[in-house]
Amino acid sequence: MSSMSGSPGMFAADSPLLRFLTRVADLMILNLLFLATSLPIVTLGASLTALSGTAMRIARGESESVSGDYLRALRRDLRQGTILGLVVAGLGLVLAAWWVVTDDLNVPGLVQLALYTVLGILAFRLTLVALYAFPYLATFDDDLRTVLRNARLMSVRHPFASLALLAVTGLPVVVTVFYPKVAVYGLIWFLIGFAGVALLGGIVLTAVFATYAPKLALVPSDEPDDVNDDPAPS
Repeated sequence: MSSMSGSPGMFAADSPLLRFLTRVADLMILNLLFLATSLPIVTLGASLTALSGTAMRIARGESESVSGDYLRALRRDLRQGTILGLVVAGLGLVLAAWWVVTDDLNVPGLVQLALYTVLGILAFRLTLVALYAFPYLATFDDDLRTVLRNARLMSVRHPFASLALLAVTGLPVVVTVFYPKVAVYGLIWFLIGFAGVALLGGIVLTAVFATYAPKLALVPSDEPDDVNDDPAPS
């Protein structure tokens, strides 16, 4: 009898269960919007920026309409986000070409190992900068040069956050690729995966960005100079 009398509380508007289900539904909507707006591959950078910004709003409990937040963010950062995505993709292609050329070089093994090592370091740094750059662009109103500069500096100043970002982003990808039931994990990516990873990354970046703009608590700022004037050590 007591269990029946307590059951309505589980479905109250502010119950943990309904809050959890609402969060899952929000992430599924966000995931669908991200996939739909990423179909023209050239806009992937803008979609990643909008995904990051909306996920951080969800993490802070500020999102009243996931679709509204996402579409506003996409319109606001369409140009800069697209250019940022093309820059990151271009650098990635350069590193891929480096790999192909190095693999075909007829040089001593130690020289080839050194080239692969440098390539690995550059790829690692590019990955970290990209993980910071899109959320940074979604949060602060800066030009692309400043976005890339501060993303690089933050990734160095906050090593534990950087490792956490690599973990929450990389582990799901590794599991998807190497786990036998790839199809199941692929379905999860289409349902909620991209938004879920963005939410976890947004939680990590909340603490990082709040270091530079504590009064804003990650709310998009009209005064981003707090970040730019406090650079991380290079």
